[in-house]
Amino acid sequence: MQRIPVGFGAELRRRRIEAGLSLGELATLICFSKGHLSKIERGVKSPSHDLAQLCDSALDAGGQLSSLISTPGQSPAVGPLTEADVSTPWTLRMHPGGESDFVAFDPASLVGGAMPSTIVSWSIAPPFLESGETNAALPYFREAFDEFRRLGQIFGPAVVAQLCIAATSALRGMAHHARPAHRDDVLRLASRFAEYTGWMAQEAGSDAASLWWTEQAVQLAADGGDDELAAYALVRRAELALYSGDSVATVQLARRAAQQARSARIRGLAAQREAQGHALVGDRDACRRALDRGAELTSGALPPGDEDPVLGSIHLPDLTAFVAGWCMHDLGSPAEAVTLLGDGLDAIPLRSRRARARYGARLALALANVGEIEQACAIAELVASHVALIDSATIRADLLRLSRALNRWPKNPTVRRTLPHLAIGLHTHRTGPVSPA
Repeated sequence: MQRIPVGFGAELRRRRIEAGLSLGELATLICFSKGHLSKIERGVKSPSHDLAQLCDSALDAGGQLSSLISTPGQSPAVGPLTEADVSTPWTLRMHPGGESDFVAFDPASLVGGAMPSTIVSWSIAPPFLESGETNAALPYFREAFDEFRRLGQIFGPAVVAQLCIAATSALRGMAHHARPAHRDDVLRLASRFAEYTGWMAQEAGSDAASLWWTEQAVQLAADGGDDELAAYALVRRAELALYSGDSVATVQLARRAAQQARSARIRGLAAQREAQGHALVGDRDACRRALDRGAELTSGALPPGDEDPVLGSIHLPDLTAFVAGWCMHDLGSPAEAVTLLGDGLDAIPLRSRRARARYGARLALALANVGEIEQACAIAELVASHVALIDSATIRADLLRLSRALNRWPKNPTVRRTLPHLAIGLHTHRTGPVSPA
């Protein structure tokens, strides 16, 4: 990739004006388009050696312009990376058709409100793929989705969301060149990447971004002939309402999802969300009815791996028990919650840090509220260490409740040792305001 020579565009413009030529007149003289020449003067595009030579001749510059760029075949000197090199800011703008524009800026030009100076730009055109090639690429993207989902169990949105956004954009561009028979498959897979991006946004504490990406996922899925994701989007919105403490909206959205969904799994997830909404206001009977309905609907095996990726959590070994335990705690029955959650943490693989932290936070909270302080603190320290890595706003909400529960025993030496760990887990490393659920 060729670096844009610093100062070439400005020097070209100075010499052109000094020669009394308009941009169009110089473009005519050297047989290049006016738009191309304008981008070079503005530093958006990199000049070729041939263009520099033509400008030298047209402006009687005596080779001065050519000297500002490296000659053909000559590799620029490569020195060790400096701090400025590794801290260079860049942008990647992604277009609906699959095109992208990459621009890197000179950090020194970003101070004082001046117009940023471009170091390098790159217009990335989407490849033209035969329909068979598009279809052959899909299994690789499916494998990437599964890998990103696993990566989301280990790291936070700062790592995973960027990968999912890029994959969504690539698939959205590929859909433009796919045959109708394959286009739906491409769009449905793009919708799963977009939906997972929305989940990462929620974990990062941005409810607005989470809703936006979820709506993008719904539209992509609908364009691919799948309207079931629209029902799942209501389940996701119910979850956001749940974390904000809005029990009425949680129940209403969950019921709408159940009415709209066709698959037993989505109806089951909606029933579980409804149960959690009832638990918020202490409606035990309605909560148990919804839990029973959710357990029955989600009791079947997950769809085989060669179909569209499964919506909803796949890393908790017993989602029904987890939701039931959550509900029992919110209903004021922490002992029942401990019974339901007691053995589940050990069944979650060690590599699934996000699932272990989510499960562990709820279990530790229930243990603290039945007075099992030593065990609650042991799990709390595990959760805090995971949250610092996976950056989860939703788990931090539970961690905050756990911290308050443990503060009821301020003189307990184990609690006093654990609370600083929780404080680290609650720290978000952010400088701006966020909206953790």
